[in-house]
Amino acid sequence: MTWALASSILIGFVFKMLMSPPSAVVAWGLSKFALHPHLDTKDVMITFNGKHLEEEEKDRFTDYFNKSNFLKKHDIFPGNEKLFLHPVTNVTPFVINVKNRKKEINFFVYSSDNHVDVVKQYKEKVFSYSLSSDYLQKFTM
Repeated sequence: MTWALASSILIGFVFKMLMSPPSAVVAWGLSKFALHPHLDTKDVMITFNGKHLEEEEKDRFTDYFNKSNFLKKHDIFPGNEKLFLHPVTNVTPFVINVKNRKKEINFFVYSSDNHVDVVKQYKEKVFSYSLSSDYLQKFTM
């Protein structure tokens, strides 16, 4: 009798956790699949025109990147990924290389007058999206 009561309580607890997990678990799960992730300055290396940003500039750029607002995702159709990696513009991008544990992700950040375009490359996958950030648009070295 006690075995049945203990097992039903345990099954009830597991069922409750599956149906409404704690917000910390949900936030962690969503962050793993976020298109615009929160970057940690110790894991990133930022270059502009072949030059690495110094610690203070890197911290400032990463902070602006993290505080920027996501606008929209751009659709990339199979076959034209190379256009997004090397667009035909005269704008030199900021290149953010993120290395943590087994992952290596590259971000190409292009500033324009009214928004910031970001191209995210992870393995063979390429994603493109736009951000709104006055500070990134005006960032200078």
